[in-house]
Amino acid sequence: MKDKRQLIASTDNQTKSGIMVGISACLLGDEVRFNGGHSRSKYCCGPLQDYFRFEKFCPEVAAGFGIPRATLRLIGEPHDPRMVYTRDQETDVTEQFHAGYQARLEKLAHLDGYILAKNSPSCGMERVKVYQPNSHPHDIKSAGLFAKALMDRYPHLPLEEDGRLNDAHLRENFVQRVFAHHTFRQQVLTAPSVKNLLAFHSQYKYILMAHSQTEYRGLGRLLGQEHQQYTINELCDLYLQRFMKAISKPASRGNHYNVLLHLFGYLKPHLEGEVKQDILNTFESYLQGYVNLATALTLLHHYLRLFGSHYVQAQRYLSPYPKALGLRNQV
Repeated sequence: MKDKRQLIASTDNQTKSGIMVGISACLLGDEVRFNGGHSRSKYCCGPLQDYFRFEKFCPEVAAGFGIPRATLRLIGEPHDPRMVYTRDQETDVTEQFHAGYQARLEKLAHLDGYILAKNSPSCGMERVKVYQPNSHPHDIKSAGLFAKALMDRYPHLPLEEDGRLNDAHLRENFVQRVFAHHTFRQQVLTAPSVKNLLAFHSQYKYILMAHSQTEYRGLGRLLGQEHQQYTINELCDLYLQRFMKAISKPASRGNHYNVLLHLFGYLKPHLEGEVKQDILNTFESYLQGYVNLATALTLLHHYLRLFGSHYVQAQRYLSPYPKALGLRNQV
């Protein structure tokens, strides 16, 4: 039988997709939890495996804590907690834990996202309890130590917890961010130039507008006169930072509605009044919550394929990820 440390460090090449996503090993069914069990995610092991190539890792095993192992917890100040054993809080294992993941942390620049195990003192992205000396948790929650190090080292990388992926809006937003991050790396970072940045910005115009019209305009200014004060690498890094922050939260229904109307503007010269009104009524039904986003977009996309320019047909908003994922059927 393979050593479990080798098992959790391996890469799963389930598909030919070039989209590499890191993941807590327990979420893929590896029996690496403190009790020798796993936290297998049906969604990660199901639909997402068709589109992502997962790289699994368990920082607690990598730090040599063993399987099974005594439970761990965070103690001290929420902004700078320490890691100890739950039943032996005099034994501080913080430095041992950090040493276990450091080499791995420096080899993740090729990833386009990361899915973390919720509530874990090592991998929890948020809402991780930090305990006081009286064994009561602070009101302020923290991130797990590995998750915090990952966020600090790769601030642009899309992250999500497995539990939050049960929320349709958070799930759709995470997958969109992963595909956008991948597209940026492929279209811009492989050959950094202002031209390639402008092409990316053009394709993602309406995705940006759905999240923040202010930041869409701000990034446009950055690529205009403002870009001259930066080197191309600085410009790419700054653009990616601001872009990923702008789309970091799900877009509101009202913002989507406004984008639908903007895109509808390309069709007005080509459609008769009754057809126009049918489309607008569908948009209104979406705004009121009677139909999902996919319904409104399917109708709009049909007419854009018939009458839309190459520019509008190339908008990533119309197809930010494979439609087979069905994500917009639920938002």
